Amino acid sequence: MARWDAILSLPVQNPPTLEISSADLVWSKVEGWHDKLDRVALIPFARVDDFVRGESNNKECPTRFHVEARRRRRPSMPLKPKVDGILEYILYWCSFGPDDHRKGGVVRPSRTTYVPKKKNAGRPNTKRGCTCHFIVKRLIAEPSVALIIYNDDKHVDKKGLPCHGPQDKKAAGTRAMYAPYISEDLRLRVLSLLYVGVSVETIMQRHNESVERQGGPSNRDDLLTHRYVRRQERAIRRSTYELDDDDAVSIKMWVESHQSHVFFYEDFSDSNPFTLGIQTEWQLQQMIRFGNRALLASDSRFGTNKLKYPIHSLLVFNCDKKAIPVAWIIAPRFSSLDAHRWMRALYNRVQTKDPNWRLAGFIVDDPLYDILAIRDVFQCSVLISFWRVRHLWHKNIVRSLEIDMQIKISKQLELIVDNICRLQGTMSLFEDFIEDFIDEYNFMDYFKATWYPRMGAWINALKTLPLASQETCAAVEFYHNQLKIRLFNEKDNSVFQRADWLVDKLGTKVHSYFWLDEYSGKDDFARYWKNEWISGLTSWRKVLKIPDTDVLLEDGCAMVTDQDNPEKAYVVHNPGSMFSICNCSWAQGGNLCEHVLKVISIYQKRRSLPPSVGFFQYQQALKNILHCPPYDSLIRDHAVSLAVSVQQQLNTLLDKESVATVMDPKEKRVVVDICLETSKVVSCNQVPKLDNKQFIINDDVSLDGDDSDDGLKIADQVVDCHSNENGIPSESVGEDSLPADMDVDLSSIYISPPRLLSTDENFSSNEFPDKAFATEVNEVLASEDGASCDDKDKERNLDKDCKEYAMDVDPPVLDVSLETATPKHCETHPNGFTDVPGVISCRKEAEL
Repeated sequence: MARWDAILSLPVQNPPTLEISSADLVWSKVEGWHDKLDRVALIPFARVDDFVRGESNNKECPTRFHVEARRRRRPSMPLKPKVDGILEYILYWCSFGPDDHRKGGVVRPSRTTYVPKKKNAGRPNTKRGCTCHFIVKRLIAEPSVALIIYNDDKHVDKKGLPCHGPQDKKAAGTRAMYAPYISEDLRLRVLSLLYVGVSVETIMQRHNESVERQGGPSNRDDLLTHRYVRRQERAIRRSTYELDDDDAVSIKMWVESHQSHVFFYEDFSDSNPFTLGIQTEWQLQQMIRFGNRALLASDSRFGTNKLKYPIHSLLVFNCDKKAIPVAWIIAPRFSSLDAHRWMRALYNRVQTKDPNWRLAGFIVDDPLYDILAIRDVFQCSVLISFWRVRHLWHKNIVRSLEIDMQIKISKQLELIVDNICRLQGTMSLFEDFIEDFIDEYNFMDYFKATWYPRMGAWINALKTLPLASQETCAAVEFYHNQLKIRLFNEKDNSVFQRADWLVDKLGTKVHSYFWLDEYSGKDDFARYWKNEWISGLTSWRKVLKIPDTDVLLEDGCAMVTDQDNPEKAYVVHNPGSMFSICNCSWAQGGNLCEHVLKVISIYQKRRSLPPSVGFFQYQQALKNILHCPPYDSLIRDHAVSLAVSVQQQLNTLLDKESVATVMDPKEKRVVVDICLETSKVVSCNQVPKLDNKQFIINDDVSLDGDDSDDGLKIADQVVDCHSNENGIPSESVGEDSLPADMDVDLSSIYISPPRLLSTDENFSSNEFPDKAFATEVNEVLASEDGASCDDKDKERNLDKDCKEYAMDVDPPVLDVSLETATPKHCETHPNGFTDVPGVISCRKEAEL
């Protein structure tokens, strides 16, 4: 019992990496059989496959582990309450063992029927007597934990000599130098190219050319054979999606054979509908890589009119801000209860891989989405995307109206939506709109039948949730068109009514297209490109390639020169609006084109537009923060600890001897004055004086697209963090901006984190409460002007795995007087620190 007490007292280790190797774990020695000490460790049972892959990808000795023996307890067997009871036993052995087919090698008696082949084909030299193996046990006492016993971790034979890999001199010149199988990346590449129609000969020709360019084989992937690729092509050609005549039975058979691709499955029942969640291993890796402390977007109504079950896609954004599908949910409908179940299953799957993974924001495209379920599962901000509504309105306007009426109706709709988002409009605006254009029955019949019943939910969502940025909308719209082209390219439309066809097409061809989008060598197969291969930049990114000189502004319209044909120009009516009318083919299909976005950027540079809706919502959030005092001791204590931490960081970052920065007196400033005196009571009716510490937010923003990555340069924001004895700012910090169209949930900007942080804890951009807003605060505090941070901190802020957010911005207009910023209700709390600025931490009572 002492042995099992020692084992069960060990910590469960879960490194936040996609693969786990023995080097990533801390091993313990416990008493084993025959007075031996076993080398053991505990990991989550769901990550056993990750450990096997990590050990196989050992750089010093690449190999592959196979299941040599397995024992499972049948579910019908009663479980005895034994501390050493085992639910499952798995023995993994290096694929170069345990038998030794070399000359003079030892073969186990059960394998004496092996007859060496005359030809050195297939898998030569794979059995070389390697003794490396480990045991995985799933215990009855802890079913979610795997006990790994790894005593023989050296790739040697029974004589103790290296038997394969670079350390084995006898393996030089043979395949035993490398792993016995190709890598997962090469396997996916071959399958993806075969699924999209590339021939076997072309795949092998391009592969052999790449091996020759590097001077010969250097790893197992370089030894790819024509036979292997041909065998994969034959398997694909002979496969079929229709596993059974009954669609439901066929789906169930597919789920049983693709367990690794399914994160949630529920068949039809009396109380619950059919729901299937699909996520491959590659999609899970992309979700962890690009979704951690970033945005997750939803495209929830794809194929509603064509498919038997609509597709709900979850998307992340890569370094180029292009959308990558990381999960597909197939179900006949999406109710709040259904969404909560599959969301929880998806979140648990990601957490199993990376316990530190967290989401910064979830973008929905349906006002009826279960917002409470998202906040409960992902603990993140929620935003609303208006791209689908704008897309459908624009497509029907262009299709059914003349150009003059297109301009009038689009402009009126833009004014209505803008007023609603600025909390200045109600349902009456749409009623007046219908009365004004009642004669345009071609569009009005569609609008009244389709959208007028939904406007109540949309108005409520636009007023309560922040609006997603234009860049995000352009990326989701681009993905939606990609999926339409890649999925609906079938000659027989009757297959659209079968769910087994849908899941098979998503898991094979559609998945292959999106995998190849991220493959750097896809240009080598350009001759095989079809419409389904459409990729490239989103409309937002194409804007950066259009120079300002190619835009000509006229009265009521704008002319944008075509980048491929300089003699051709596109006309943009109602310029400066998201509802602009452009005569290019992409915009005529209802999409947001680069010409419309380029004209908007030109107007923003000239400050000819009012602040965008995104910046208006951000401004409202700042005002709410200034009006929201802490009201209980827990929040006040947290505010004090946060203030101490911020002050400590400022003391280390700021150069106290720097020259005072002279500020333009014409600049607008928002002064957030926080008075602090030791053990002094601040009356709720007092107007705080300018004392000791001030935070001054500079609001002067200039737009210049020449030096900005997104063509929209945001002027520096200045935060004065120190003042001299006369209260005059003496240190300006920061070269950052207040983004105008920001993917941040305003309702959770000022929500306190779920734990109290110690005064010694430093805040990084990944640890600050409510990531998206806190990142902006950290960048202001740790900016270059007047700060002396080291190079590592700068690199960490500049390069967060391509997680920077490109925002469309407008000149901010913040004008809050000191009286307006004064809290209406304020309680005093002596913080016990003389020179520490207080922090106002605010939060709605309903959200605490």
